[in-house]
Amino acid sequence: MDTVLGEQILDASLAMKIGDRVRVKTSVVVYHHPEHRGESFDIKNSEGEVIKIATQWQGRPVSANLPIVVKFSRNFKAHLRENELEILSYSRNAQSLH
Repeated sequence: MDTVLGEQILDASLAMKIGDRVRVKTSVVVYHHPEHRGESFDIKNSEGEVIKIATQWQGRPVSANLPIVVKFSRNFKAHLRENELEILSYSRNAQSLH
């Protein structure tokens, strides 16, 4: 079952919600970190906030490979898989899907 949260449609199978505080629990190497641009940089143990969950594009359902967008700082966000993250705290504003 899908739930509409504002303009965002969330898949009920995802445990994470917009606003949750998360930590990267596996080794994830990125090349777009603002302080290490063009170099490999492992974001393991970095903490951030879920700002978007990609389940729709132009009104059509999609199955994104990296559906969870996490904002780590003002200048840095990354698309990640749910199994790469652990929830530190749940958003007080997120609506329950059940």
